[in-house]
Amino acid sequence: METGSFRYEHDAETGVATITLNRPDRLNALTFEVYEELRDTFRALDTEPGVRSIVLTGAGRAFCSGGDVEDIIGALFERDYRGLLDFTRTTGDLILAMLRCRRPIVGALNGTVAGAGAVIAAACDIRIASEHAKIAYLFTKVGLSGADMGASWLLPRIVGQGRAMELLMTGDFIDAREAYRIGLYNRVVEAAGLLDEVRDWAQRLAQGPAFGLEITKKMVLREATMDLESALAAETEIQAACMEDPNFREAYDAFVEKRKPKFG
Repeated sequence: METGSFRYEHDAETGVATITLNRPDRLNALTFEVYEELRDTFRALDTEPGVRSIVLTGAGRAFCSGGDVEDIIGALFERDYRGLLDFTRTTGDLILAMLRCRRPIVGALNGTVAGAGAVIAAACDIRIASEHAKIAYLFTKVGLSGADMGASWLLPRIVGQGRAMELLMTGDFIDAREAYRIGLYNRVVEAAGLLDEVRDWAQRLAQGPAFGLEITKKMVLREATMDLESALAAETEIQAACMEDPNFREAYDAFVEKRKPKFG
């Protein structure tokens, strides 16, 4: 799965796959090709044997600085409306692939997180940031809508409508401390220990019950648009199905035998 734009590693022992955006000289800015490659990679990782969790990070000083000004933004002026739609659909498809991927995704936000990079971070299931990881949803700064790539759906569910409106309307950067305070980051750690912290989280998730985690992710997203009665009805059915999964029996047996469960 490795490409020129990112590195891919899979630790077969732990089940953790790591994607590292690898254009450090451009602050890991995205090109048309990178969007497509990342979309296709997350689609593939949904069913890739042996992958139980995913780490997403960036090389160098940035996680991802958004769309490349030279390779994307300049080129968009040469497209007609249909061509522009092709591009925006591709960017949305990347976010959809991340959200639909049944594997837990942990974002290791190592530096600048901006524009499309900030939406990609929001699409991660857990966000752990370096103390230097400033973030901004820059779209209005370039004359566009803050409603891009699902940002106006994702962000209010993470930080609340008021905070989301502020971030999306101003496009201003906030530092790691503020992002953590409002709930955008799950953890903030020293830069030197970021990858160790993230790998610990990814390995912990990889050791969890795969089906249970898959359903948790799926239901959190599905229930965002349900009323309470519909959500409860859906949960009763899916939890009954989880009770038939071998991991439920394994957890019980491990408790009785006073050992750590070995989930599949």
